[in-house]
Amino acid sequence: MIKKQGLVGKIQPFPMEKLTRGTDGIIRYLGVDATLVSMLDRARKTWPKAEALVEFGGERLSYAQLWERSASVAGGLKAAGIGVGDRVGLDLPNGISWVVAFFGTLLAGGVIVPINTRLSKIEKDYAIADSGAKFIFEPGQQLPQASPFVYENASNQDLAAIFYTSGTTGHPKGAMTSHENFISNVETAIRVARLEPEDLRSLVSVPLFHVTGCNSQLLPTLSIGGTIVMMPSFDVGSFISTIAQEKITVLTSVPAIYWLAMNQPQFLELDTSAVTRVLYGGAPTPPELVKRIIAAFGNAEVGNGFGLSETASISTFLPHAFAATRPETVGFAAPPVELDLHEVDPQTGAGELLIKGPNVVSGYWNKPEATSSTFIDGWLHSGDMAKIDDSGFCQIVDRKKDMVNRGGENVYCVEVENVLIEYPGVFEVAIVGVPDPMMGEKVGAVVVPMPGTQLDTNELIEFASSKLATYKVPQFLKIQSEPLPRNPGGKVLKPILRSATDWGNPLR
Repeated sequence: MIKKQGLVGKIQPFPMEKLTRGTDGIIRYLGVDATLVSMLDRARKTWPKAEALVEFGGERLSYAQLWERSASVAGGLKAAGIGVGDRVGLDLPNGISWVVAFFGTLLAGGVIVPINTRLSKIEKDYAIADSGAKFIFEPGQQLPQASPFVYENASNQDLAAIFYTSGTTGHPKGAMTSHENFISNVETAIRVARLEPEDLRSLVSVPLFHVTGCNSQLLPTLSIGGTIVMMPSFDVGSFISTIAQEKITVLTSVPAIYWLAMNQPQFLELDTSAVTRVLYGGAPTPPELVKRIIAAFGNAEVGNGFGLSETASISTFLPHAFAATRPETVGFAAPPVELDLHEVDPQTGAGELLIKGPNVVSGYWNKPEATSSTFIDGWLHSGDMAKIDDSGFCQIVDRKKDMVNRGGENVYCVEVENVLIEYPGVFEVAIVGVPDPMMGEKVGAVVVPMPGTQLDTNELIEFASSKLATYKVPQFLKIQSEPLPRNPGGKVLKPILRSATDWGNPLR
């Protein structure tokens, strides 16, 4: 029997006012903007002269200027033949042009298709062809401009964007994101991160073509009149200096960026007292790194967000009050999200994480079979294996199809990876199954040491043995200097590791 979670956990750390359950069984916010167009319109009327966008090393735009430029681009798209519902590809780096193109497409009534700029031409061409994009914003070209235009008949259920998931196998899938999906996530981000409009200056160091940068940084900040400072590309020195120069108050990034920044000599000279929020997600965060972040940003509340392209970003959030004590979890269901577990293993308590809410997209563009197998009876089958305790804490233990079955014992890779990454000198690690004629699979670890570090294999295994059950301790270990292979979205390509790694003899 599946145990219902979501809004019924013993702990509920987030504001829950103005929520109602609709006839379709989905809990929604009351009194929020209908669309992203109406959100930006409200913002530019409320804070016309306030600074909306800052491009690192470039220009700055007020809210009034952002609206004017976006409306001009909308007119240009209309003149180019883009109509309501037409898809428009966005293949630009972070910057003011990216944001203007994004809103310009929406003001024209179009559907924006953010393109991962790290993809190869073949991969980009697939997303463009699959989405049927009729216009592409490309580097080096002027944004189209004409008399201002605003399509005013959009509804919250209209398709607004298609975000292509990176995936580790097969072609990417386009998550069809409505205006309601966007707006719901905007309100969720504001609530769980306790964002305040006063002196809100958020540094975007991750790509805007991903839902973290776009949906959980850019849009919530603009919704409440804050300032977005964008880095066109990541540079750790610029990241550190910009925090001070632009008086940044909110940071949102992946754990690796914080680790890299805090290990730079110049970070020791950085005054972090103005930073009030340090948010992270996108990858498991070792407990020791969480402690370092808390210590380095002494005046800030920290928080860990978990989500997917299919949930328009945030599904769960671990707030500051529990960041140090429960860092192995991704926190609680973020309002108005509900969580459930499918096919729970009675031995481990883990099941596939199911997610329901107004942030969950309607399906995958042009992929009815994938849609019908992933979105069932209002629930998104996430593909993540999770545990949820009675208090409501959610812990992601692995991908559903990315665990080692060792003679019938399920070994969740992320659990072993989190242990090995704690060992001094380990930079990154991946756990995969190594074929075995008797056990089916045994646990294999590919470990990359920090530059200039030599790892002692025996000591590393002894460390793992002190923290893990025997059957979870790697029996194969490969130490390599080359970085782990990753796809353009940053996910480790484990199929390559499984097929290409020379494991040698087992350790025991």
